Amino acid sequence: MQTLELKHYRNIGELHLQCPEELHFFVGPNGQGKTNILESLYVLALGKSHRTRSHKELIRFGQTRSLIKARVKKGDEIQRLEIILSEKGKKVSRNGIEKKKLSQYIGSLPAVLFAPEDLALVKGSPQVRRRFLDMEIGQVSPQYVHHLSQFNKLLIQRNSLLKQLAQTKLGDFPFLDVLDEQFVALSISLLKKRYQFLNSLTKWAQEIHQAITQQQEKLVIKYLPSFPLPEGAGPDQWAAILQSELKKNRQKEIMRGNTTVGPQRDDLRLFAGEIDLHLYGSQGQQRTAALSLKLAEIELIYQEIGYYPILLLDDVLSELDDARKTHLLKAIRGRVQTFITTTGLDGVDSDILSRAKIYQVRQGHIVESG
Repeated sequence: MQTLELKHYRNIGELHLQCPEELHFFVGPNGQGKTNILESLYVLALGKSHRTRSHKELIRFGQTRSLIKARVKKGDEIQRLEIILSEKGKKVSRNGIEKKKLSQYIGSLPAVLFAPEDLALVKGSPQVRRRFLDMEIGQVSPQYVHHLSQFNKLLIQRNSLLKQLAQTKLGDFPFLDVLDEQFVALSISLLKKRYQFLNSLTKWAQEIHQAITQQQEKLVIKYLPSFPLPEGAGPDQWAAILQSELKKNRQKEIMRGNTTVGPQRDDLRLFAGEIDLHLYGSQGQQRTAALSLKLAEIELIYQEIGYYPILLLDDVLSELDDARKTHLLKAIRGRVQTFITTTGLDGVDSDILSRAKIYQVRQGHIVESG
């Protein structure tokens, strides 16, 4: 990324950064606006915030709209990205052309975010891990974003119909049969992509995890579907099994008014050897697994699109011990443009700092250090 411009974004009135360098530190006490800068980059990359579902919260108090703008080098090409947030909605554009669908825009600025809350990838709810899958696959597969959007709309429609059937107590379900066919087709499309993504991610994550743990532990990622998938079964068999599960659960789903099987109910778990890190992992083991996943994402995106994403490290250096901190900075050095927020620079190698841009952040004002 070469430039970043913000106007009326959260507590930041206006910001213009020239940022072609590899490494950028934003330093200051908590609550000053450091995370807002990284959040704006995430919004520019994914079209949505990782901190809130309401884009109105991103607009500075007292203002009616917010602007995020950047010049990005993508291979040999320079692209102009812009997102305008207002009370009426959100407009995203690339090279001056508005994109009506987010699936047409995502991938313009691939990004990997690592924040303290990413420990929830290991110890949090299944919803957190599904969101991780959907967001990261979406960066390398616009088709996945499109299918996921269709699936979510269909799921709302199906759940609404289930509630209606519970009230009317009708015994004939022709429209539900039609929805189920579409539901199965979209579900299998999402599952295929998720398994493909996790197979690639596991390969990179295991190598990185073993390096961090000095070959003491092997990371295993297991996908847990909401319906039984026999080992060795293929997509056609998955479809038949899911169709059968929907038929079997139909009366129960009508009573509950929601869909009980499908990708919206799946989960994944991380293991260090035989240890389920979600249930029994130490905080150090959980941090190592989360860090391994994030570093693996970087390699996977590079493998898929041929260049590295930007890396956003939000207040994670203080969360890592010296060994993990050193491994992280060495792993990204010389390859990945990185933006880091921190309350201080203690423990960061002086050679790394000598090659970085350092900014002081106070109450939404960002000033480059001399």
